[in-house]
Amino acid sequence: MSNNTDIKRLTRLSAILLQLQTKKIVNSTGLAEKFAVSVRTIYRDIKVLEQIGVPIASLEGKGYSLAEGYKIPPVMFTEQEANALITAGQLINLNKDSSLITCYKDAVDKVKAVLSYTAKDKVELLSKRVAVSPASLKQSTSNSLSSIQNALTSFTVLRITYQAEGKNESIERFIEPFAFYYSLQQHWTLIAFCRLRNDFRMFRLDRIITVYPTDLKFPPHQLSLQEYLQEKEKNFISPDKQLS
Repeated sequence: MSNNTDIKRLTRLSAILLQLQTKKIVNSTGLAEKFAVSVRTIYRDIKVLEQIGVPIASLEGKGYSLAEGYKIPPVMFTEQEANALITAGQLINLNKDSSLITCYKDAVDKVKAVLSYTAKDKVELLSKRVAVSPASLKQSTSNSLSSIQNALTSFTVLRITYQAEGKNESIERFIEPFAFYYSLQQHWTLIAFCRLRNDFRMFRLDRIITVYPTDLKFPPHQLSLQEYLQEKEKNFISPDKQLS
C-alpha cells in the first residue's frame, strides 16, 4: 500500500472517529457516501478501529455508535479551522444574544488551548484584524438563548414573562420550546408550544423578560421544523401579533 493511500486511510479513520463522537448513530451507507468509498471499505475501517481498542457498538439495522461513556481524546485543530472559528466569532456578535456570545467565546478559548504556539500567534493576529460594523450592534439584545436551548433539548417546560409590542404590561406563559428562527431583522425568535393558547407561537427573544425552568416535562413534538415553517409561509403572522 502506498504512503499516499495510507495517509488517506488514516485521515478517513480519524474522520470516522469524529463522526462517531459527534453523532449518536452513524450508518455505513452514509459514511461511504461522505468519504466517497464503498460500503465494504467502511466495514474494514470500522474493524480496524475496533482492533485498536475503540469500543464501537453495532446496532442491527441502524448503524454504529460509540460505547456509552467512551471519550475520544481532544481533536487537534488545523490553522485553517481555527481561523474559520475566529472569523465566525465576529458574526456571532450579530446574533444579539449575550449568552450565546459568552458560550461561543468559551468554546473558542478551549480550541486555542490545543493549538501550537505558532498557530496561537496567527489566530491572535487574525482576531485583531476582523471586525463587525458597530452600527449592527446597536439593536436590542437578549440573554436567554443558551438557557432556552437547554430546555429545548431536555424537553423542559419554561415559565416566561414576555413584553409584546404595544402592550403596557408583560404577559406570562408556560411554553414548550420547539425551535429557533433567526430573522432577516437580526433577532432570534423562539418557536414554542404555548400551553395557554394550546398552539404554537413565536416569541422574540429580545422581548422575553424572564425565563424560569420548571419541573414539568413534555413529550417531543412530532411536527418537524420544516413543516412548521412551510405552514407559516402560507399565512405569516408576526410574533407580536400572535399574542395580541
